[in-house]
Amino acid sequence: MQQERTLSKTSSQSYVPDARNDDVLVYVNGEFVPKSKAVISIFDSGFVLGDGIWEGIRLSKGKLIALDEHVNRLFEGARSIELDLGVTPDQMKQILWDTLNKNGMQDGAHIRLMCTRGKKSTPNQDPRFALGTASIVAVAEYKVIDPESKKRGLSLYTSTFRCSAPDVFDLRLNSHSRLNFIQALIQAINAGADEALMLDPNGFVASCNSTNFFIVRNGALWTSSGRYNFNGITHKTVKRLAKEANIELMVGDYTLAETYTADEAFVTGTLGGITPVTRIDGKLIGDGKAPGPVTSRVAELYKSYIES
Repeated sequence: MQQERTLSKTSSQSYVPDARNDDVLVYVNGEFVPKSKAVISIFDSGFVLGDGIWEGIRLSKGKLIALDEHVNRLFEGARSIELDLGVTPDQMKQILWDTLNKNGMQDGAHIRLMCTRGKKSTPNQDPRFALGTASIVAVAEYKVIDPESKKRGLSLYTSTFRCSAPDVFDLRLNSHSRLNFIQALIQAINAGADEALMLDPNGFVASCNSTNFFIVRNGALWTSSGRYNFNGITHKTVKRLAKEANIELMVGDYTLAETYTADEAFVTGTLGGITPVTRIDGKLIGDGKAPGPVTSRVAELYKSYIES
């Protein structure tokens, strides 16, 4: 008889359910439609082969956090894959604000902006079959992070799937194509963990499946070199805040063995901000309590930044 497995539902993306999300209006190519009626063509480049880029941006007290950085990253990605978005950066910002305003959102929300090469004449890989107009979709939802996940901390499992080098798949590009990260997460879930920790091609710690990763050793923050991890805006912000607060910061290569013997660990991301990690591959990190003193300090620094 097959043994039943209890799958974790905790994640750095965990948020408190909100019934208001059932009735949000979604921006789809110039129109606002109810969530239940928001559709895209089965011939859209994003659906066919994940040919597109995206951004997730957090709304806090009337402010879209790091809006310029997110929009700049989106347009850099579009240029790198020769995707003409058909709008200017300022027009894209207005789409975001219009989406929030249509839904009356002022705080505690997250907006997902998704852009693809648009509809194709036939479902294949060749971008020359695109009909010439990009698809732009913006989904705004009320998302407040589940406080229990912060108290409990995350359990990570080291995946056999590796973060790739830029010549294989450049993680600085916020691409819709995420299958290797999904596979890594499935491994972690099946192992009873919350999320996956991923190594680089040389076996050094890189990132998690959807977030960037830090450890704390002897009061200092350690994080990977950036060659094989996400071009995270929250990751960059935490590094900057640490330097400004005179917290020692080591950016470079380190191993799983050094991770296992860390005093604390946490992940960073737009929605979750700072989320503690208490267990990796079944091993307690530090005393296994969340959050540790350095993680708490970093979280306070980040909170002050968000609220400034």
